[in-house]
Amino acid sequence: MNISSTIIPIFIIILLGLFAKKKGFITPDFLNQANRLVYYIAIPAMIFSSISKAVLKTQMNFAVIAITLASVASITAIAFGSTRFLKMPRSSKGSFIQSSFHGNLGYIGLAVAFYYLGHNGFVKAAIIAGFVMILQNIMAVIVLQYHSENNKSTHRMSDTLKKTMANPVIISALAGMLFSLFNVPMPLIIDRALGILTGMALPLALLIIGASLSFEKLKPRFLNVMISSFLKVIIAPAIGLLLFKFLSVHPDDYIPGLIILCSPTATLTYIMAKEIGGDPDFAVAAISICTIISGLTYGVWLSIG
Repeated sequence: MNISSTIIPIFIIILLGLFAKKKGFITPDFLNQANRLVYYIAIPAMIFSSISKAVLKTQMNFAVIAITLASVASITAIAFGSTRFLKMPRSSKGSFIQSSFHGNLGYIGLAVAFYYLGHNGFVKAAIIAGFVMILQNIMAVIVLQYHSENNKSTHRMSDTLKKTMANPVIISALAGMLFSLFNVPMPLIIDRALGILTGMALPLALLIIGASLSFEKLKPRFLNVMISSFLKVIIAPAIGLLLFKFLSVHPDDYIPGLIILCSPTATLTYIMAKEIGGDPDFAVAAISICTIISGLTYGVWLSIG
Protein backbone atom coordinates (compact mmCIF):
# COMPACT_ATOMS: atom_id res chain seq x y z
CA MET A 1 0.00 0.00 0.00
CA ASN A 2 1.19 3.52 -0.80
CA ILE A 3 2.26 5.05 2.51
CA SER A 4 2.02 8.67 1.35
CA SER A 5 -1.55 8.20 0.11
CA THR A 6 -2.47 7.04 3.62
CA ILE A 7 -0.48 9.43 5.84
CA ILE A 8 -0.87 12.68 3.85
CA PRO A 9 -4.72 12.68 3.81
CA ILE A 10 -4.77 12.05 7.58
CA PHE A 11 -2.58 15.08 8.25
CA ILE A 12 -4.47 17.19 5.72
CA ILE A 13 -7.55 16.70 7.91
CA ILE A 14 -5.52 17.56 11.02
CA LEU A 15 -4.27 20.77 9.39
CA LEU A 16 -7.82 21.51 8.25
CA GLY A 17 -8.85 21.38 11.92
CA LEU A 18 -6.10 23.89 12.76
CA PHE A 19 -7.23 26.13 9.89
CA ALA A 20 -10.88 25.88 10.95
CA LYS A 21 -9.96 26.97 14.48
CA LYS A 22 -7.95 29.94 13.17
CA LYS A 23 -10.94 31.04 11.05
CA GLY A 24 -13.40 30.65 13.90
CA PHE A 25 -15.32 27.68 12.49
CA ILE A 26 -14.30 25.62 15.51
CA THR A 27 -14.80 27.56 18.74
CA PRO A 28 -13.37 26.53 22.14
CA ASP A 29 -16.86 25.54 23.34
CA PHE A 30 -17.50 23.39 20.27
CA LEU A 31 -14.03 21.84 20.58
CA ASN A 32 -14.66 20.81 24.20
CA GLN A 33 -18.05 19.28 23.42
CA ALA A 34 -16.87 17.55 20.23
CA ASN A 35 -13.89 16.12 22.08
CA ARG A 36 -16.19 14.63 24.72
CA LEU A 37 -18.43 13.20 22.00
CA VAL A 38 -15.53 11.50 20.24
CA TYR A 39 -13.74 10.39 23.41
CA TYR A 40 -16.73 8.95 25.25
CA ILE A 41 -18.96 7.74 22.41
CA ALA A 42 -17.64 7.61 18.83
CA ILE A 43 -14.15 6.09 19.27
CA PRO A 44 -15.28 3.54 21.93
CA ALA A 45 -18.19 2.53 19.66
CA MET A 46 -15.79 1.97 16.76
CA ILE A 47 -13.37 -0.08 18.88
CA PHE A 48 -16.12 -2.18 20.48
CA SER A 49 -17.80 -2.84 17.13
CA SER A 50 -14.55 -3.93 15.46
CA ILE A 51 -13.15 -6.10 18.25
CA SER A 52 -16.48 -7.78 19.07
CA LYS A 53 -16.57 -9.16 15.52
CA ALA A 54 -12.93 -10.26 15.53
CA VAL A 55 -11.58 -13.78 15.90
CA LEU A 56 -9.25 -13.16 18.82
CA LYS A 57 -7.43 -16.48 18.46
CA THR A 58 -5.95 -15.25 15.19
CA GLN A 59 -5.88 -11.49 15.82
CA MET A 60 -4.45 -11.32 19.36
CA ASN A 61 -0.69 -11.81 19.28
CA PHE A 62 0.73 -11.92 22.81
CA ALA A 63 4.34 -11.61 21.61
CA VAL A 64 3.53 -8.32 19.82
CA ILE A 65 1.62 -7.03 22.85
CA ALA A 66 4.51 -7.91 25.19
CA ILE A 67 7.15 -6.30 22.93
CA THR A 68 5.05 -3.15 22.50
CA LEU A 69 4.59 -2.85 26.27
CA ALA A 70 8.31 -3.47 26.84
CA SER A 71 9.15 -0.70 24.35
CA VAL A 72 6.88 1.76 26.17
CA ALA A 73 8.47 0.84 29.51
CA SER A 74 11.96 1.19 28.00
CA ILE A 75 11.37 4.67 26.58
CA THR A 76 9.95 5.73 29.96
CA ALA A 77 13.17 4.64 31.66
CA ILE A 78 15.29 6.43 29.03
CA ALA A 79 13.24 9.63 29.43
CA PHE A 80 13.54 9.42 33.22
CA GLY A 81 17.31 9.11 32.93
CA SER A 82 17.46 12.00 30.45
CA THR A 83 15.92 14.43 32.94
CA ARG A 84 19.09 14.19 35.06
CA PHE A 85 20.97 16.02 32.32
CA LEU A 86 18.30 18.57 31.38
CA LYS A 87 17.70 21.84 33.19
CA MET A 88 14.00 22.26 33.93
CA PRO A 89 11.69 22.61 36.96
CA ARG A 90 10.68 19.43 38.78
CA SER A 91 7.09 19.57 37.50
CA SER A 92 8.36 19.98 33.92
CA LYS A 93 10.41 16.82 34.30
CA GLY A 94 7.22 14.86 34.94
CA SER A 95 5.58 16.28 31.82
CA PHE A 96 8.77 15.70 29.81
CA ILE A 97 8.79 12.01 30.73
CA GLN A 98 5.07 11.60 30.13
CA SER A 99 5.29 13.34 26.73
CA SER A 100 8.05 10.89 25.76
CA PHE A 101 5.96 7.73 26.23
CA HIS A 102 2.25 8.65 26.37
CA GLY A 103 0.99 8.19 22.81
CA ASN A 104 -2.15 9.45 21.13
CA LEU A 105 -3.55 6.02 20.38
CA GLY A 106 -7.28 6.66 20.22
CA TYR A 107 -7.20 9.58 17.79
CA ILE A 108 -4.06 9.24 15.64
CA GLY A 109 -2.60 5.75 16.17
CA LEU A 110 -5.86 3.98 15.41
CA ALA A 111 -6.64 6.34 12.52
CA VAL A 112 -3.34 5.43 10.84
CA ALA A 113 -3.95 1.72 11.52
CA PHE A 114 -7.45 1.90 10.03
CA TYR A 115 -6.55 3.78 6.86
CA TYR A 116 -3.24 1.97 6.30
CA LEU A 117 -4.10 -1.60 7.31
CA GLY A 118 -7.87 -1.80 6.88
CA HIS A 119 -10.33 -3.49 9.21
CA ASN A 120 -8.23 -6.50 10.25
CA GLY A 121 -5.19 -4.36 10.99
CA PHE A 122 -7.33 -1.91 12.91
CA VAL A 123 -8.64 -4.71 15.12
CA LYS A 124 -5.10 -5.87 15.92
CA ALA A 125 -4.03 -2.29 16.67
CA ALA A 126 -7.09 -1.68 18.87
CA ILE A 127 -6.36 -4.79 20.94
CA ILE A 128 -2.73 -3.71 21.42
CA ALA A 129 -3.85 -0.15 22.19
CA GLY A 130 -6.10 -1.38 25.00
CA PHE A 131 -3.13 -2.95 26.82
CA VAL A 132 -0.78 -0.03 26.07
CA MET A 133 -3.33 2.50 27.36
CA ILE A 134 -3.56 0.69 30.68
CA LEU A 135 0.23 0.72 31.07
CA GLN A 136 0.84 4.30 29.94
CA ASN A 137 -1.98 5.73 32.04
CA ILE A 138 -0.68 4.02 35.18
CA MET A 139 2.90 5.14 34.46
CA ALA A 140 1.74 8.69 33.72
CA VAL A 141 0.08 8.97 37.13
CA ILE A 142 3.16 7.58 38.90
CA VAL A 143 5.61 9.81 36.98
CA LEU A 144 3.59 13.00 37.42
CA GLN A 145 2.86 12.30 41.07
CA TYR A 146 6.56 11.61 41.76
CA HIS A 147 7.64 14.89 40.15
CA SER A 148 4.77 16.98 41.50
CA GLU A 149 5.72 19.81 43.85
CA ASN A 150 3.05 18.58 46.27
CA ASN A 151 3.48 14.81 45.95
CA LYS A 152 2.24 13.99 49.43
CA SER A 153 -1.30 13.02 48.50
CA THR A 154 -1.63 9.30 47.82
CA HIS A 155 -5.40 9.82 47.88
CA ARG A 156 -5.16 12.00 44.76
CA MET A 157 -2.99 9.41 43.08
CA SER A 158 -5.41 6.55 43.76
CA ASP A 159 -8.36 8.65 42.58
CA THR A 160 -6.57 9.49 39.34
CA LEU A 161 -5.64 5.85 38.78
CA LYS A 162 -9.31 4.88 39.15
CA LYS A 163 -10.27 7.51 36.58
CA THR A 164 -7.67 6.38 34.08
CA MET A 165 -8.70 2.74 34.46
CA ALA A 166 -12.24 3.89 33.63
CA ASN A 167 -10.91 5.15 30.26
CA PRO A 168 -13.73 4.57 27.73
CA VAL A 169 -11.31 3.22 25.11
CA ILE A 170 -9.96 0.62 27.55
CA ILE A 171 -13.48 -0.37 28.62
CA SER A 172 -14.72 -0.66 25.04
CA ALA A 173 -11.70 -2.78 24.03
CA LEU A 174 -12.18 -5.14 26.99
CA ALA A 175 -15.93 -5.36 26.35
CA GLY A 176 -15.30 -6.14 22.68
CA MET A 177 -12.87 -8.91 23.66
CA LEU A 178 -15.48 -10.48 25.95
CA PHE A 179 -18.14 -10.37 23.20
CA SER A 180 -15.70 -12.00 20.79
CA LEU A 181 -14.44 -14.68 23.19
CA PHE A 182 -17.96 -15.75 24.16
CA ASN A 183 -19.27 -15.33 20.61
CA VAL A 184 -22.14 -13.09 21.74
CA PRO A 185 -24.37 -12.23 18.75
CA MET A 186 -24.85 -8.52 18.02
CA PRO A 187 -28.48 -7.46 17.30
CA LEU A 188 -28.76 -5.99 13.79
CA ILE A 189 -30.21 -2.67 15.02
CA ILE A 190 -27.34 -2.16 17.49
CA ASP A 191 -24.79 -3.20 14.88
CA ARG A 192 -26.07 -0.62 12.40
CA ALA A 193 -26.18 2.11 15.05
CA LEU A 194 -22.55 1.34 15.93
CA GLY A 195 -21.73 1.48 12.22
CA ILE A 196 -23.12 5.02 11.99
CA LEU A 197 -21.07 6.13 14.99
CA THR A 198 -18.00 4.43 13.54
CA GLY A 199 -18.25 6.51 10.38
CA MET A 200 -18.12 9.69 12.46
CA ALA A 201 -15.31 8.72 14.82
CA LEU A 202 -12.01 9.13 12.99
CA PRO A 203 -12.74 12.18 10.78
CA LEU A 204 -14.04 14.18 13.73
CA ALA A 205 -11.14 12.97 15.93
CA LEU A 206 -8.60 14.22 13.37
CA LEU A 207 -10.30 17.61 13.10
CA ILE A 208 -10.25 17.90 16.90
CA ILE A 209 -6.53 17.10 17.02
CA GLY A 210 -5.83 19.88 14.51
CA ALA A 211 -8.00 22.38 16.36
CA SER A 212 -6.20 21.53 19.62
CA LEU A 213 -2.73 22.39 18.31
CA SER A 214 -1.04 25.48 19.76
CA PHE A 215 2.55 26.63 19.24
CA GLU A 216 2.52 29.69 21.54
CA LYS A 217 4.12 27.79 24.44
CA LEU A 218 6.89 26.23 22.34
CA LYS A 219 9.64 28.90 22.20
CA PRO A 220 10.76 29.03 25.89
CA ARG A 221 11.11 25.22 26.07
CA PHE A 222 11.95 24.38 22.45
CA LEU A 223 15.00 22.16 23.05
CA ASN A 224 13.41 20.00 25.75
CA VAL A 225 10.20 19.61 23.74
CA MET A 226 12.21 18.52 20.70
CA ILE A 227 14.09 15.96 22.81
CA SER A 228 10.84 14.51 24.20
CA SER A 229 9.40 14.37 20.67
CA PHE A 230 12.58 12.64 19.43
CA LEU A 231 12.22 10.02 22.15
CA LYS A 232 8.52 9.53 21.41
CA VAL A 233 8.47 9.18 17.60
CA ILE A 234 12.05 8.07 16.86
CA ILE A 235 13.55 6.12 19.76
CA ALA A 236 10.38 4.34 20.97
CA PRO A 237 9.52 2.90 17.51
CA ALA A 238 13.21 2.04 16.96
CA ILE A 239 13.27 -0.02 20.16
CA GLY A 240 10.07 -1.80 19.16
CA LEU A 241 11.22 -2.51 15.60
CA LEU A 242 14.57 -3.90 16.77
CA LEU A 243 12.80 -6.23 19.20
CA PHE A 244 10.26 -7.34 16.58
CA LYS A 245 13.06 -8.10 14.10
CA PHE A 246 15.29 -9.76 16.72
CA LEU A 247 12.49 -12.08 17.80
CA SER A 248 11.53 -12.81 14.16
CA VAL A 249 7.96 -11.52 14.42
CA HIS A 250 6.26 -11.38 11.01
CA PRO A 251 5.57 -7.84 9.69
CA ASP A 252 1.85 -8.60 9.26
CA ASP A 253 1.74 -9.15 13.02
CA TYR A 254 4.03 -6.37 14.26
CA ILE A 255 3.06 -3.43 11.99
CA PRO A 256 -0.05 -2.66 14.14
CA GLY A 257 2.23 -2.56 17.22
CA LEU A 258 4.74 -0.35 15.39
CA ILE A 259 1.96 2.07 14.43
CA ILE A 260 0.94 2.28 18.10
CA LEU A 261 4.56 3.01 19.13
CA CYS A 262 4.86 5.71 16.42
CA SER A 263 1.90 7.70 17.73
CA PRO A 264 2.69 11.28 18.82
CA THR A 265 2.23 12.68 22.33
CA ALA A 266 -1.34 12.28 23.58
CA THR A 267 -3.67 15.22 24.24
CA LEU A 268 -4.39 13.54 27.57
CA THR A 269 -0.91 14.58 28.76
CA TYR A 270 -2.20 18.15 29.10
CA ILE A 271 -5.23 17.12 31.14
CA MET A 272 -3.17 14.87 33.42
CA ALA A 273 -0.50 17.56 33.86
CA LYS A 274 -3.18 19.94 35.14
CA GLU A 275 -4.69 17.33 37.44
CA ILE A 276 -1.52 15.94 39.00
CA GLY A 277 0.80 18.93 39.26
CA GLY A 278 2.74 18.63 36.01
CA ASP A 279 3.60 21.39 33.54
CA PRO A 280 0.56 21.99 31.26
CA ASP A 281 2.45 24.48 29.07
CA PHE A 282 5.14 21.91 28.34
CA ALA A 283 2.45 19.33 27.53
CA VAL A 284 0.69 21.66 25.06
CA ALA A 285 3.97 22.43 23.28
CA ALA A 286 4.94 18.75 23.14
CA ILE A 287 1.53 17.67 21.82
CA SER A 288 1.64 20.27 19.05
CA ILE A 289 5.18 19.82 17.77
CA CYS A 290 5.18 16.02 18.15
CA THR A 291 1.90 15.71 16.22
CA ILE A 292 3.31 17.69 13.30
CA ILE A 293 6.61 15.76 13.31
CA SER A 294 4.76 12.43 13.34
CA GLY A 295 3.41 13.23 9.88
CA LEU A 296 6.95 12.61 8.62
CA THR A 297 8.07 9.89 11.04
CA TYR A 298 5.02 7.71 10.35
CA GLY A 299 6.00 7.59 6.69
CA VAL A 300 9.60 6.73 7.55
CA TRP A 301 8.78 3.93 9.99
CA LEU A 302 6.09 2.35 7.81
CA SER A 303 8.48 2.29 4.84
CA ILE A 304 11.22 0.70 7.00
CA GLY A 305 8.86 -1.71 8.77
